[in-house]
Amino acid sequence: MYAIVEIAGQQFKVSKDLKVYVHRLTNEEGSKVSFDKVLLLDDNGTITLGAPAIEGASVEAKVLQHLKGDKVIVFKKKRRKGYRKRNGHRQYLTQIVIEGITGVGAKKAAPKKATADAVTEEVEAPKKKVAKAKKEDTQE
Repeated sequence: MYAIVEIAGQQFKVSKDLKVYVHRLTNEEGSKVSFDKVLLLDDNGTITLGAPAIEGASVEAKVLQHLKGDKVIVFKKKRRKGYRKRNGHRQYLTQIVIEGITGVGAKKAAPKKATADAVTEEVEAPKKKVAKAKKEDTQE
């Protein structure tokens, strides 16, 4: 079972016992947090889509620690102009562990095979009509 959930403005594919680094959350270390904006839910092949989110579905997680990400150097230069700027950045992050995914009713996505068959039938039907029309023209 997995879910696609929006956490702090970013979308993550999460499953049970997965550790994820997200943008800094205001919760304290060791506290529980719940995310209600579940966009997609897959339960052993049964896919549930939200429009835009699934009503009643949620993802529970536990905050492990707050930390800073790796240092990123931003270097700007314009050649032959003597222009050089060097700047650094470290993103504030929170490490969370997904403890559970709960999903409660929503509309389910149609199986791919059914939609593909319907499309092929629609495409094949006009070809047969065109073939019959050509045969009638050649006989006259």
